[in-house]
Amino acid sequence: MDILLNTDFLIVVEKAEMYCAQEGIEIELVYKLPEKKLEIISERSKELPTLFYVSLDLLRKRIENGCFILIKDNIIYGHIFAHEHLVRGYSVFERSCLWVNRDFRNYNLGLLLMSRMTELFTESFMISIAQTPKVHHYNQLLGMTHITLAQMSKVLVEELEKLGKLRDELSYKYFVNPCFEAEIRKLK
Repeated sequence: MDILLNTDFLIVVEKAEMYCAQEGIEIELVYKLPEKKLEIISERSKELPTLFYVSLDLLRKRIENGCFILIKDNIIYGHIFAHEHLVRGYSVFERSCLWVNRDFRNYNLGLLLMSRMTELFTESFMISIAQTPKVHHYNQLLGMTHITLAQMSKVLVEELEKLGKLRDELSYKYFVNPCFEAEIRKLK
């Protein structure tokens, strides 16, 4: 990654990778999953209040952009997708559908998934829209910058509103990667 990160962060990610290796959990970048696995992910999103419901059709589209999964014995223990939004002819990728099985949540596997996805889209526009302070902290560790709606172009705000992604800034924060921050004015 071209982003300068502090050593502690790198150690945490490395420990998460080592934990996966010890547990026999594979970290895979996939662009296709069996329909049954997509159904499970869709149902999971419906049942968990922390996830926005994601239909099978949306998952089929998102997986084409890439999805990192944590998998062992053909069971998915974690995932993160990239959702592509087109804004004025530019692709803006949103990290979405982050989930880690409850039994594995104290090992920084969510941060590991976020790190891999952020690294995959280093040279693309990436945005994170999150409510959880822990995710905000992770975004900062990943070199992403918090931006307010006022700092975004009117076009981007309108697009987020159309997509149902415009959230109140008291509960949600928007973070962009360095590539997007450097070029965000192009969307005006």
